[in-house]
Amino acid sequence: MELKWLLYVTLLALGTLAVQANDMDDDNDGDDVVDIEDDLDDGIEEAEELKPETSTPPPTPKVTYKAPVPTGEVYFAESFDKGTLDGWILSRAKKDDTDDEIAKYDGKWEVQDMKDTKLPGDKGLVLVTRAKHHAISSKLSKPFVFDTKPLIIQYEVNFQNGIECGGAYVKLLSKTPELNLDQFHDKTPYTIMFGPDKCGEDYKLHFIFRHKNPKTGKYEEKHAKRPDADLKTYFTDKKTHLYTLVLNPDNSFEILVDQTVVNSGNLLNDMSPPVNPPREIEDPNDQKPEDWDERPKIPDPDAVKPDDWDEDAPAKIADENAVKPEGWLDDEPEYVADPDAEKPEDWDEDMDGEWEAPQIANPKCETAPGCGTWQRPMIDNPNYKGKWKPPMIDNVNYQGIWKPRKIPNPDFFEDLEPFKMTPFSAVGLELWSMTSDIFFDNFIICTERAVADDWASDGWGLKKAADGAAESGVVGQMMAAAEERPWLWVVYILTVALPVFLVILFYCSGKKQPSAAEYKKTDAPQPDVIDEEKEEEKDKGDKEEEEEEEANEEKLGSDADIGSVSQEEEEEEEEEDRKPASEEEETVNRSPRNRKPRKD
Repeated sequence: MELKWLLYVTLLALGTLAVQANDMDDDNDGDDVVDIEDDLDDGIEEAEELKPETSTPPPTPKVTYKAPVPTGEVYFAESFDKGTLDGWILSRAKKDDTDDEIAKYDGKWEVQDMKDTKLPGDKGLVLVTRAKHHAISSKLSKPFVFDTKPLIIQYEVNFQNGIECGGAYVKLLSKTPELNLDQFHDKTPYTIMFGPDKCGEDYKLHFIFRHKNPKTGKYEEKHAKRPDADLKTYFTDKKTHLYTLVLNPDNSFEILVDQTVVNSGNLLNDMSPPVNPPREIEDPNDQKPEDWDERPKIPDPDAVKPDDWDEDAPAKIADENAVKPEGWLDDEPEYVADPDAEKPEDWDEDMDGEWEAPQIANPKCETAPGCGTWQRPMIDNPNYKGKWKPPMIDNVNYQGIWKPRKIPNPDFFEDLEPFKMTPFSAVGLELWSMTSDIFFDNFIICTERAVADDWASDGWGLKKAADGAAESGVVGQMMAAAEERPWLWVVYILTVALPVFLVILFYCSGKKQPSAAEYKKTDAPQPDVIDEEKEEEKDKGDKEEEEEEEANEEKLGSDADIGSVSQEEEEEEEEEDRKPASEEEETVNRSPRNRKPRKD
């Protein structure tokens, strides 16, 4: 009840505010009418003067773009604001083991403004074409060597057309004598691969590094665990997102999107496969003995099939109690040739064979319980037991599941500093995408977190501020959110419909009183007449109760009188009975015999 009144008070307050606002509008409208009647020309002039002021929205805060400048030492920094690909090398390689038509890295790259940009002058690298191999790379100012300083790589990506299947990851190309950026392809050695990738409904954020086995000298890819965060929005909202990888000398790492950590871990514990192999492995030459028994249960060898066990009994038998329904048409088939069908004019019996009308359900069977030969329905056979099998018992010779013995791993090594990876000297993008116009911007590779944060603030931060200034109000944001998540429409509808329903329920829950006109139409007594009749009925009932009480009292009184009379009669009879006896005693006492002698 308290909740109901609280809802009522809230709705009443909202209604009061709405009415007051409406009254103010009405008052203003009334004043305008008076002004128009007094001086129409002045009113029109005032309306024309006020119109642009009321219809013009407040000016959008302007965000001025300025190319970011590194605030500290960097190994690589690129904002593309010069509008050219100076310093970048397009690959002219071909992929191995691929058809010549698609083997070439002939995908197109350009420096462009972002679509629907809110920052004129802010340019970026755009993957222009779709369904082609793209490869482009650039040298670092100096090779990065993993020693005592962290590695920070950061860049921006905007999937301007969304993304169907493709990646936007970067590769940090290993420093090798064979490195030739003009022939950059998918087999070019890299040290780290980092960035978003998506195909179908699989949304990924890669962090892969190639680790060198100190014993064999071979490289093996180590993949970071998948982040727990939902990454879908970063691929679908068509906004610019900032991707950051921080790799520390203590082997810890962090992956951030828009300066928020979405994944973290340690190179020794959170990579797959692990950096260090196990100390022991299963002996590949060990073989299971022939007499090794892995069966925990075996058939009871002493069990015997019962004599009455019939393995040939069927699982289903005909129901002997079933009776053919009356009216069953035994001589009518279930399907008959369609009498209305006609042979097509182009039917060639030499080519198509003899024409036959298509089969349709027999119309005579529609009103009958069935047609054709009647057969008894099948039921479960109560005597069915199936094939007999001996019961299972514990195997006394069970030895457990056999496993090969463990031996020391000949390839075991322990690398406690996987952070010290192969130095790299270039950054590259080697991508295949089914979606065009992927926008890249503001690459930076450095060792100081503050430098990366300043670069992000001057680049991605300006984009975010400009987008925020240009965004519509709350309603527009809600509509945009609903476009990305259609289920939000249900929330919006319930949010609006539920209060309306509660208001209707509140006002309709009370008992409706009939109007005076309805009393006149039906000649029904009005409420005051009904009250008088109720009072008369009450008085009448009280009077009847008083009369019943008086009657009961009179009846009790008469019963009491009758009882007293009968009691007096009984006393008189007792007195009469006692009177003769007393008289007889008196007579006997008076007789001479009974007189006592007189003492002299």
